[in-house]
Amino acid sequence: MLLALNIGNTNITFGGFDADGRLNFSSRLFADSALSSDELCYKIINMMDLYGVSPLGIRAVILASVVPVLTARMREALQKMTQAPVMEVGPGLKSGVRIRMDDPAQLGAELLCAVVGALRRHTPPLVVLNLDTAMTLVAVDGEGSLVGGVILPGPQLSLDALVKNTARLPQVELGAAPRRLLGANTADCLRSGMVYGTAALLDAMAAKMRAALGAPQAPLVATGTLPESIRQACETPLHYRDTLILEGLYASWQRNARRK
Repeated sequence: MLLALNIGNTNITFGGFDADGRLNFSSRLFADSALSSDELCYKIINMMDLYGVSPLGIRAVILASVVPVLTARMREALQKMTQAPVMEVGPGLKSGVRIRMDDPAQLGAELLCAVVGALRRHTPPLVVLNLDTAMTLVAVDGEGSLVGGVILPGPQLSLDALVKNTARLPQVELGAAPRRLLGANTADCLRSGMVYGTAALLDAMAAKMRAALGAPQAPLVATGTLPESIRQACETPLHYRDTLILEGLYASWQRNARRK
């Protein structure tokens, strides 16, 4: 089994691929920067056990991370968990994606893996969205090169800031779809604004990025923790795939394992 792990700002996602490239399980845990290597090891092993998977079955590992404080602890946790070789997404690892940005090293590993995963399923040009604490949208041109992108605050982050910095606005759940566009009370107004407002923002940015690519029909391939209520409110079709980053990790491991 190949164990693929991605440490994001909000969650640590991980999954196991068999020899034929099938994803046998996937799970996630909160990316708490206070977790020790022992706690990471304990949590991952116990969550794997829920799916009937043992660390003894791990033959290789690939790791991506955008949280440096957790990267070293995850390395230690993996050493305690398995003797399998660990491959990390970073400089020197071949992704198959040309990055046409000022400093390619600034591109987050999880976003690169999302692009790799998207290109396995869709023909470029396309727009890839990683929708989490931050919403990051990147444009991939017709040659499959990553040519740039935009970063926006995610809806939960925006909501938390709004509630924190106002006197009487309540915290609301974004997972539930608003009953109607025009709210009749404060909570409904806030929920409608966050859900429909975020969807409208994504629609507008998608149109602008498609225009920049000169590809008005370029597919939008999305992953992350964006609530379904917002995804459903978007007028632009989103090809959403929860395991896109893990699939990109597997493809990256496959490409680089062949080179050895």
